Amino acid sequence: MNPILLSLLLGLTAAAANVFGGAIIVQKHWERSYLRYFVALGAGFMLATSMVEMVPLSLVLRGKNAAFLVLLGYLIIHFFEHTVTPHFHFGEETHTDEFVQVHKSYSVLIGLMIHTFFDGIAIASGFIISSWLGWVIFLAVFLHKIPEGFTISSVMLASGRSRGVAWGASMLLGVATVAGVMTMAIFRREVSAGLPLAAGVTIYVAASDLVPEVNKEPGVKMALLVFLGVGALFLLDHFFHLH
Repeated sequence: MNPILLSLLLGLTAAAANVFGGAIIVQKHWERSYLRYFVALGAGFMLATSMVEMVPLSLVLRGKNAAFLVLLGYLIIHFFEHTVTPHFHFGEETHTDEFVQVHKSYSVLIGLMIHTFFDGIAIASGFIISSWLGWVIFLAVFLHKIPEGFTISSVMLASGRSRGVAWGASMLLGVATVAGVMTMAIFRREVSAGLPLAAGVTIYVAASDLVPEVNKEPGVKMALLVFLGVGALFLLDHFFHLH
């Protein structure tokens, strides 16, 4: 299948996971523990994918300059998610007081949309380079998409928005993901810049967003799931990657 078409289809799949995550929180009955499992697994798998696959290939494509782009990608997300606005993973039940003002919830939405835009960039960049890289990046992105949709919907509810608006916010995250895929498809010749930028974003999301959430959990079970996520990447590399 054409790599751009495949990227678009999987970008839509990732977007659907955002919407599903939003649907979880807008329903009356939801089980938060399952989302924690996705967060822990996703943190390990994303960290391994970025460090073992994305960064080395970025250096091959771009040389030493790739390191600056990786750093830039990391700092872009830090700026939008934690400088312009705070970023919470479980907003409704723990941070209600932080979102009394409606405009704060929309600033969180903008920050997360920047992040999800780069999710799309990452997926398309991977498939432009190789099917293996594309599938691995897609799995890394997909694992945190449901908690991502949950996050923005919970933040919207905490700010007093309706359940319809909360779910709509998760849909906008999906739209941003598809927009990232389409942007990379248009500028596919710039994949040597797109991949390292996406690698920096992926490192940030894994190490600065997801791992701290795992560290809040008591006991070792969630921490071990991070290692399981890392191990999953190495198992896939061993059994399915044709060197």
